[in-house]
Amino acid sequence: MKKIFYVAFLFTITLFGQNDAVFKEANSAYTEGKYELAIQKYEEIIENGEASAALYYNLGNAHYKLNNIAPSIYYYEKALQLKPGDEDVINNIQFARNMTIDDIPVIEQSGLQKTINRVISVFGYNTWAWLAIAASILFLVLFLLYYFSLQPFWKRLYFGVSIAMLLLAIVSLSFAYSQQNIQFNNKYAIVFSEEAAVRSEPSLRVNAAFELHEGTKAKLLEDYQGWVKIQLADGTQGWISEKDLKKL
Repeated sequence: MKKIFYVAFLFTITLFGQNDAVFKEANSAYTEGKYELAIQKYEEIIENGEASAALYYNLGNAHYKLNNIAPSIYYYEKALQLKPGDEDVINNIQFARNMTIDDIPVIEQSGLQKTINRVISVFGYNTWAWLAIAASILFLVLFLLYYFSLQPFWKRLYFGVSIAMLLLAIVSLSFAYSQQNIQFNNKYAIVFSEEAAVRSEPSLRVNAAFELHEGTKAKLLEDYQGWVKIQLADGTQGWISEKDLKKL
């Protein structure tokens, strides 16, 4: 694993008052190898209403140290929701996924779509939205400079850069909507049961089509009376008891 945990400075940005004291206790417990105590303290911070990508990341690391497959993946995924594209989280979640039993192939995306998705994941939707606002303001300023400028060279320069800012604003706004859609409209869960039966229909009377094991990630499609219809990375669908999952 590339990093054991984030230093205290990263947490002080989002954790205040008593949570900061609890955080320091959690960090101390972690460095002393008391991972269960560290987990207890980190979860106490979450229960107090505070959360951050760094907090989830450290919590995932503590569970990883105890070989708790499902919780480690779950909290790494929570960290990625708040900080998409973070290399440390992506690296560590891959280590955790290597401990899972289910080997589900991922449907490969086209080269262009894969590149676009990689770019979108660099920032969260809020960052893309702020970038779109900044680019829009720059476009307006540069366009006014172009409009009132008398020298041909500066008019061409202002016009060219203003158009570039306009395009950046449009692209950033589009990425913001895409990232928001990914985070809020696409719902996922992690299998927490050691073994979970997946059926073709939401009923115990139907034989299990296959089984999933702890740590597997699934997309949530539909809820029905205690059952959840899921879709795996390879496109396979089925119904699983909601008790076997923990929603992200």
